[in-house]
Amino acid sequence: MRNVRDAAQPDGLIRVQGGTLTDKEPLILTPEQFGGLLQQIVIEPYRTMVFVAMCLGLRRSEISGLKWSDFDWANRQVLIQRSVIANREDVVKTKKSKARLPLDPALIAVLEDWRAISEFKADSDWVWASPWVAGAMPYYLNAVQRDYIIPAGKRAGLGESVGWHTFRHTYRTWMDANGTPIGIQQDLMRHANIAMTTKYGSSMAEGMRVANSAVVRMAIQ
Repeated sequence: MRNVRDAAQPDGLIRVQGGTLTDKEPLILTPEQFGGLLQQIVIEPYRTMVFVAMCLGLRRSEISGLKWSDFDWANRQVLIQRSVIANREDVVKTKKSKARLPLDPALIAVLEDWRAISEFKADSDWVWASPWVAGAMPYYLNAVQRDYIIPAGKRAGLGESVGWHTFRHTYRTWMDANGTPIGIQQDLMRHANIAMTTKYGSSMAEGMRVANSAVVRMAIQ
């Protein structure tokens, strides 16, 4: 396993084995398989990163781009408004990608636990600020996938195909299994059109919250 210092390095300096899995059939996890995977990730912040990815269905770059100031704890919302790719901050993928998403109380509790022990907890800090660069940038998530998620997937008996996009595909699949209307699925996935959402295996806000909470309950069972 390579040194975790790699987690703060730009893409131009590192080619991550297993960093992209888009040419493979997406792996969809059952709640039991996700629980087994999470049991194999005991080091923070990687465990919380994976839980957030599963409970919000974010893209890898959007997970990386989270700052504490994005969270509206009183209204239980998070604003997805930036991405970080190869340690470069940018806007999100599309106009539709920038949106407020509901936060389930169980997810809020997990995030608050991480913030309490994090060295970087100011509103202006990255949620996953890397200590290797004094918090100036978030961890390099391709390296986190390589060094923690893929090995955890192997230990959990899931093979080598578990990656960040696994959680996004699984998120949409669990919503479908819960009977979530396709329009709400589109809003929570933040796709520009429903056709894109259906490839992943303007709704009322409360409907989005109910749908999201159903997924969080499956993740914490």
